[in-house]
Amino acid sequence: MKKLLHRYLSFSFYVVSLVLLIYTEGAGQQIRIRGTTNPTLRITTGIPDGQLVDAVNTGAYLRYSTPNYWTWKITVRTTCLGQSFTLHVLALNPQRGTAAPEVTLVSGSPAIDFITGIPRNSNNATATLQYTASATFNQGHSGDVNNDSHTVTYTLQQQ
Repeated sequence: MKKLLHRYLSFSFYVVSLVLLIYTEGAGQQIRIRGTTNPTLRITTGIPDGQLVDAVNTGAYLRYSTPNYWTWKITVRTTCLGQSFTLHVLALNPQRGTAAPEVTLVSGSPAIDFITGIPRNSNNATATLQYTASATFNQGHSGDVNNDSHTVTYTLQQQ
């Protein structure tokens, strides 16, 4: 039993490596990713007879600006071939606009509203990005099913 418990507690694997892409629609809009642009989330601990402990990364943030017309929003989506594990993203403390609740990123799903109600003339507003990777023991680990490599796309568009 002790050996099995130790195996679960030292169970570790890389869940996701993110490549962040930025896309804007129209002229004059700006959106940038700053900080750690390729965060790697590694789940390294588990609860005996329970689940693995989620990995959280807050090392990147968005910086966005909008022109002097319309109201804007930022959407988010991911592409990850053969996605095995769960990835969430949350905008913490956006300076302009309203953050959606934590978003679950599923490869191939349509873009999801991430920050809405961004007013015109929002210059150099920021929001910290919180990524959370989670997995279950039943999903296996990256040694069995490979790592998830996500391309996360943020789009600034007219609301």
